[in-house]
Amino acid sequence: MTHRAAGGELLAPGVGIIEQPIGAMDLEEAVAAIRTGPRGPRIAAVFDFGGTVVSGFNPPAALERLLRRRGGRAAMTNVLLASIRGARSEGEYERFLQQAMHTWAGVPETELGELGAALFHRTVHGHLYPEAWRLVREHETAGHTLVLVSSLTRYQVQPVADELGIPNVLCTAMTVQDGVLTGHVDGKPLWRNGKADAVRRFAATRGIDLAQSWSYADSAADLPLLQLAGHAVAVNPDPRVVLEAAEKGWPVLHFRPRQAPRATDYARTVSGFGALIGGAVVGVLAKAHTKQRRQMADSMMTVAADSTLRGTGVRVRVVGAENARAPRPAVFIFNHQSQFDIVVIAEVLGAGFTGIAKKEVANNPLFGPLMRFVEVTFINRGDSAAARAALAPVVETLRGGLSVVIAPEGTRSLTPRVGAFKKGAFHIAIQAGAPIIPVVIRNAGEIAWRNSAVVRKGVVDVAVLPPIDVSGWDPAHMDDEVERVRQLFVDTLLRWPEN
Repeated sequence: MTHRAAGGELLAPGVGIIEQPIGAMDLEEAVAAIRTGPRGPRIAAVFDFGGTVVSGFNPPAALERLLRRRGGRAAMTNVLLASIRGARSEGEYERFLQQAMHTWAGVPETELGELGAALFHRTVHGHLYPEAWRLVREHETAGHTLVLVSSLTRYQVQPVADELGIPNVLCTAMTVQDGVLTGHVDGKPLWRNGKADAVRRFAATRGIDLAQSWSYADSAADLPLLQLAGHAVAVNPDPRVVLEAAEKGWPVLHFRPRQAPRATDYARTVSGFGALIGGAVVGVLAKAHTKQRRQMADSMMTVAADSTLRGTGVRVRVVGAENARAPRPAVFIFNHQSQFDIVVIAEVLGAGFTGIAKKEVANNPLFGPLMRFVEVTFINRGDSAAARAALAPVVETLRGGLSVVIAPEGTRSLTPRVGAFKKGAFHIAIQAGAPIIPVVIRNAGEIAWRNSAVVRKGVVDVAVLPPIDVSGWDPAHMDDEVERVRQLFVDTLLRWPEN
């Protein structure tokens, strides 16, 4: 949901206030156009890569200089990362191709593919536009054929396509012999008309109606691609595309840039950590006179969560708050994208719960002691037998009246994509006779990126869905039921409930 602030700015979920240019389409209008448009696989949704799906970025200058000076794997890394932004001129693109052909010649294709995947998980994932993820999901729901097109190579583009669930990738191919790159381009590079030509060939083989299809791109080099589809959308357009969009009547979308942390973000993070520790201490001391660990733990969680949110300037908006209070005890399950989820869950649920976490978190110098104090159960995900044994006492915890919080994905996701659910939470709920209550979190990954402790200012939305009775489920045959619960998260993220 988007909101207008005084003066006409656009308030996007969780990302603060950004300026909304006159005549631009907002994300909800774009989504509405997809939902009311034609459906089915004969309609394509073609997304350009750099600047449209992935925010343009370069490695920090110092790192780039270091990587350029070194050879081998460091040089390959430099070429892979430095070109993610996407070339803005033919000369710039030619330089990328020359570097790639020279640096990658003689390299096994599997090695370059593994390096590209590793860089995505380490760096690139933080620069994916959540807005693009939302559009991809809407086109997927409409049954459209999803295509990601780029002038870059598969080693840079494929990890992004895999994460976004885009099955069709069109990109510049490199010649490979006996599993090794030769240092030459295979065929015509996908630059300017090359992209449009590749999409035309793809459309012809798949029976796609381009006149009713969508294309999303940002730069002047991609004008042939935009002109190809009946529904062209300029995303973060450069000046030439702005003029073309105005002349052709194309809608224009502006996504918030993915930025490196700023000084204010670091200050906010320090303030948040201080508030978390201080709030935890104050919360414990407030109930120390009771000498009841549970009361001290509950007070610690509520005060620490509230203090952290005030210290970081993060707001939490909740839909379905009544489901967070009753019935209790319950097994609360949530989608996990950020370390900040812990604070959000504590704010939403208040008191009367504990959790289950991977054993590595117990060694965290900040969260480890706090989680041990609230009697979190730590499990070894690599040892199934040990994990099941560790979960057995959790059933008794539920029967004793204390709720439990679990992330059924088992690990934090790189994007808003909801991963496969493990069944541990559902087995526990069945054995304890407790309901499952889904807690859907939106935008926490924008507040704190997956592999970062830095906190950015914004809004986190939470939808607490109605409880699910699992008492009639067969523990040996519940794959379909578990998948239906996972789908509730997917559907809620796409169609956020009203207050």
